[in-house]
Amino acid sequence: MQQLLCFRAKWLMDLRQYFLVNWSMINCITLNSTSRVVLASCRNAFTMVANLSLYAVAGIVFTTTSSNTHDDIENQYRWIAYLSIAVGCCFVGMFHLGTREPRLKADACVDKQARISWDYWFKKVLYYQVALVYVLTRLVVNVSQAYLAFYVIDDLQMAQSAKALVPAVIYVCSFFVSVMLQEVAWTGRRMKAYYSAGGILWVFCGAAIFLLPRNMSWFVYVLSIFIGVANALMMVTGVSMQSVLVGEDLNGCAFVCGSLSFLDKIACGLTLYILQSYQTTSKRTQGDLATDVYISVSRFGLGLVPAFCSLVGVAITYGMNLHPQNLKSTLVPLLE
Repeated sequence: MQQLLCFRAKWLMDLRQYFLVNWSMINCITLNSTSRVVLASCRNAFTMVANLSLYAVAGIVFTTTSSNTHDDIENQYRWIAYLSIAVGCCFVGMFHLGTREPRLKADACVDKQARISWDYWFKKVLYYQVALVYVLTRLVVNVSQAYLAFYVIDDLQMAQSAKALVPAVIYVCSFFVSVMLQEVAWTGRRMKAYYSAGGILWVFCGAAIFLLPRNMSWFVYVLSIFIGVANALMMVTGVSMQSVLVGEDLNGCAFVCGSLSFLDKIACGLTLYILQSYQTTSKRTQGDLATDVYISVSRFGLGLVPAFCSLVGVAITYGMNLHPQNLKSTLVPLLE
């Protein structure tokens, strides 16, 4: 039941994030590389706000309704789903009805109106490099979020409140780092450097998580700060690499964002399936007493998997040829 509720909440978060912002619009709003990264960091910051809002909705539901029976608990999560979907629909309506779609000036992309074939991207080495980095980055974030609550409660045996406080610390730190990244003048070298910094930070955090004993469970709050910083660094720069790949080929940005998002969903699903296939329960008999011995993969899912993906992502990023400064250096204004 606990796993089912966890995956229900994760599905709601992914659904809300999907409708929050269309990645391809970032490339159509501006051709300036720094402005694109600013938009990506702004989007990541508000994603953290949305994540915290979901916890706020859950807190209101938990405090205003009873949870004495199994049906009461199901009703609580059902109301969380209803309220989250209702709030999400309101903001989607506000976006579609109250936002004017930006357009680039005609002279800014006069030679870029021809439709780009999908196989055009498969001929570029940078596409495969960006795809691998993006998928690995999403694996780091999604797999760690999926196993965070189980690690805190089952492995460290902390209080129930910790499974809300630890993610909250991560989201708050990610929010502030995402805001600060908007002040950076971005180049290809800086983009790679910031991504590598986040990846190396996750490697150390993953190793600490894997080796952390129960009597030092309080240290997970310190690790949460560094995880939040690492997530923001990797997500903002990893997604911004898509904008470098797209460049001025705006008619192909939807395929790039869609294909990479598809690969991300497949990779995350397969990874979670493989990890869960090793989650087994065996029985050990002590005299007449049979006790369940639960072999948890939470330490692997939260510690080693993100650390390994981060390390591979940093290695791939090191060999990438990013030159966002070659894009037009002026922010393209919107049409009326």
